Amino acid sequence: MNNVKKSFSIRDMENLSGIKAHTIRIWEKRYNLFEPERTSTNIRTYSLRSLQKLLNITLLYHNGYKISKIAKIPESEIPVIVREIVAKNSERSHSTNAFKLAMINFDQSLFFNTYNSLLAERSFREIFSEVFLPLLNELGLLWQTDTISPAHEHFITNLIKQKIYINTEKLQIIEPTRKDKVFVLFLPENEIHELGLLYLNYEINLKGYKSIYLGQTMPIENLQDLLKYHNYIHFVSYFTVSPSQDQIDKYIEKFETTINQVGNCKLWILGNQTQHLDQDNLPESVSTFNSLERFISRLS
Repeated sequence: MNNVKKSFSIRDMENLSGIKAHTIRIWEKRYNLFEPERTSTNIRTYSLRSLQKLLNITLLYHNGYKISKIAKIPESEIPVIVREIVAKNSERSHSTNAFKLAMINFDQSLFFNTYNSLLAERSFREIFSEVFLPLLNELGLLWQTDTISPAHEHFITNLIKQKIYINTEKLQIIEPTRKDKVFVLFLPENEIHELGLLYLNYEINLKGYKSIYLGQTMPIENLQDLLKYHNYIHFVSYFTVSPSQDQIDKYIEKFETTINQVGNCKLWILGNQTQHLDQDNLPESVSTFNSLERFISRLS
């Protein structure tokens, strides 16, 4: 894992805040809101403290504060006002900025306070679809452009996982009400991106089905054990990076010959790698979904 990033370009500042670089420079010159350093080649760089300040200012700005008024607020008071706004206001734009700020500063308290303020007005499902999913999509882009480090991404995704675990456990203590099928959730070998699969497990339990969650990097052969206990299994998986483009068709063939010999099982798959499958030639037992929403509607 890389060291935590402490120096940010003006493009990083724009990517994280949504405020155009041109506007940031105006705020900097006219109101002395930031004090960038300059590299030997005269390129502006901004400290972690400047980024935190910009995210706070952005939240205030989007909440109706004029930039001239913000410039007069003592720097130490800005985070206090931000926390008050986040506690009172659960709009997505405010909470998303607060979650970003929590991530950049590794601030668990801010994450939990923001989440709890959202939970006062929304269900966990709404928070996940309306706030966490867009945030995670944005984080993927920020990570790819080196705006945030893997440490930041791991920190925020593990806090979101915690919330999925907690809400899933509340459902798992209830006896399943739908007995017509059992879901087995797993990730193929070398696949470790499980946040999406964890959320699907929550949705399956919410619909009243029994689920068996196996988690990361499961060889197909190991799935055979489940056939001794259940006849009609819906296997669910997420192909984010594995199997690779040149291996995915072989993977489907192996699943059919190893697991689905009798034809009583289904394989439902999501994830980026499914785009490489020839949809017209898939076995009847295999279904692909290009979004969580489509999967959830199929459950219903």
